[in-house]
Amino acid sequence: MAKLQIRKVGDEVLRKTCRPVEEITPRILTLLDDMIDTMRAANGVGLAAPQVGILRRIAVVEVEEGEVYELINPKIIARAGEQEGAEGCLSVPGRYGLVKRPQHVTVRATNRHGEEFEVTAHDFLARAFCHEIDHLDGHLYIDKVTRMLEEDEY
Repeated sequence: MAKLQIRKVGDEVLRKTCRPVEEITPRILTLLDDMIDTMRAANGVGLAAPQVGILRRIAVVEVEEGEVYELINPKIIARAGEQEGAEGCLSVPGRYGLVKRPQHVTVRATNRHGEEFEVTAHDFLARAFCHEIDHLDGHLYIDKVTRMLEEDEY
């Protein structure tokens, strides 16, 4: 598996809207594997394809070790409640801010086998899904931050 280069804030690829994945090819499967390796190597809990320079609607999330969600063409189909919490981003290293997100979300996506599935997430997992899906539309958490945190606050 390859460790990919993570694009940083200021790179224009992070502000572009990603194209849907039309077919799951061996290249897409390799990308998923490489994204998981890259996310783990960077100590992240999520990574979206534009963060590694690929403008496709793909994200991976792992908030609990060993429980990886591979999301191809993900879409939030339901949201409820509200939470505010600290967020960081592998593309915005060393910075954290408070962001309001839904407390609960249901996401519909396709897995690596081409099967559509739905997952309902709560709390931190819901936050992670929202954060990564935002990347697919060219949005960073810093666009939604209510307050940036100082170093001693995180």
